[in-house]
Amino acid sequence: VQSTTATRIFLTLLSLFLFTQVFGLSSVAQVVLGKGNTGQYLSINMAFGIGVTLGVYAAGGVSGAHLNAAITVTQWVLGNMSWTRLAAYIIGQFLGSFMAAATVFALYYDAIYDYTKGNFTVTGPTATAMIFSTYPAASVSLQGAFFTEFMATVMLILGILVTHGDKSNPVMKGTKPLLSGLLVLGIGLGMGLNTGYAINPSRDLPPRIFSAMAGWGMDVFTAEHSWWWVPVAAPILGCLAGVFIHKACIEFHKEPEHETENKREEAGMETS
Repeated sequence: VQSTTATRIFLTLLSLFLFTQVFGLSSVAQVVLGKGNTGQYLSINMAFGIGVTLGVYAAGGVSGAHLNAAITVTQWVLGNMSWTRLAAYIIGQFLGSFMAAATVFALYYDAIYDYTKGNFTVTGPTATAMIFSTYPAASVSLQGAFFTEFMATVMLILGILVTHGDKSNPVMKGTKPLLSGLLVLGIGLGMGLNTGYAINPSRDLPPRIFSAMAGWGMDVFTAEHSWWWVPVAAPILGCLAGVFIHKACIEFHKEPEHETENKREEAGMETS
């Protein structure tokens, strides 16, 4: 039974991560290749938000909408997930993301070739590797970029915990995916300048591997002081820190649920 469940989760995430990532990656391609005439930074943020919203709507009932490897690893570290499920989640996320990168590459191959004259580069005036993965801004140090990814993921997990996990002040079930999308949009609008806000190893690493295979070469791993490991490690550490902050500052200070219910009943009686 456990094996069947893991397979079902794997297949669902494989298809849905493909679906979710295509929105985001194709929006970056359109902005870069259109030279600003077919979109702006805001359109990229909106596309990623829309992709996340639709992905959570579609995957919530099967996998709990695990579309972020950092959150998945955090759940495993906290003992909320078995090894089997962890493997199914991560493999499904990574393969789906890899396939999304391949899809966008096929979709925009002619435009990429025309834009670069067949010279696929990571840096330079016609660089296109950023279509698939994140790279830090030239003015940001590696330490500053790491801290940016760390803090952006702290904000992500805190936002998810207060909107999805708060039993004493629950939000409407149907609005949770929309709130997740708005959360990603907000992070992009406020914390995207330094690094492009990967905030998710399964969003960044598989497309990077694909771009290395598709013609950009190993520069995708060595560029910007071997930046590639930061969008993998920083989100995982940020998730763990965010969970600790939520427990220390919010969860431990909540009243027991039965006391909250009693107060609501008393307030209702007083109103009557």
